Amino acid sequence: MNKTIYSRFDKKAITDLPVVTFPGRVITIITPGEAEKAVDYLLQSDIMGVDTETKPAFHRGEQNKVALLQVSNRDTCFLFRLNLMGITPAVKRLLEDKTVKKIGLSWHDDIRGLEAREPFTPGLFIDLQDIVGEIGIKDLSLQKIYANIFHAKISKRQRLTNWEASPLSEKQKQYAAIDAWSCIQIYDELNRLKKTGAYNLVVVPEPEPAQPIQKDKEKPDSAKKTVAEPVRKKAAKAKPAKKPGRKRKIKKTSPEIKNINVQEHIS
Repeated sequence: MNKTIYSRFDKKAITDLPVVTFPGRVITIITPGEAEKAVDYLLQSDIMGVDTETKPAFHRGEQNKVALLQVSNRDTCFLFRLNLMGITPAVKRLLEDKTVKKIGLSWHDDIRGLEAREPFTPGLFIDLQDIVGEIGIKDLSLQKIYANIFHAKISKRQRLTNWEASPLSEKQKQYAAIDAWSCIQIYDELNRLKKTGAYNLVVVPEPEPAQPIQKDKEKPDSAKKTVAEPVRKKAAKAKPAKKPGRKRKIKKTSPEIKNINVQEHIS
């Protein structure tokens, strides 16, 4: 049975989808020694999913360094606490490795953030944003892409939490692990769909650009007349009728009254 894929997934539809949970182990790494063992283990994998987290900055000019590097294989995710140990030689070895595919999303931005901590030569990385278009998907966010392909929701509630907190909460750990692990799931499924062609693409029309609001002076004469006409009729209706048989007396204004300064009179 073919899978239905949308060129653009409706963000409103994500709300009612079942929430994704990470099915494997989550291991936090805080020392160079632990990092060495974790990297040795990860480099034996056939594929990795990668992502980073940074403590959000809420003030102008404030900029924080990458606090967390999460790297997952198919069943285990390691959380490297870079704010506590920095980029160790083992972590650098992982980032420069060219033997195992490392899958991320918008990974070019993550690399810049990591290089701000420690210069390195990026190894074998694949960015999902560069390949989703091969089956017609135009969305670039992890949440939309995952919902489109798997009809499940990646919660983003922990995104703006403090990633330098000690310790990280269980919800933060789950969030970080899912973001890395889900990249593997998307990559595998994209390859399967491309190879088998077992999908139907529904092309969603591009959203129409907002029309500029016309100013009054740009309205046609007919439109102005339509607006002004009821006002004139209302004013005419409110004017009291003249009583028959009476003549209005017109007072002659003397030259002295004409010369009164109105502004001075009011003040």
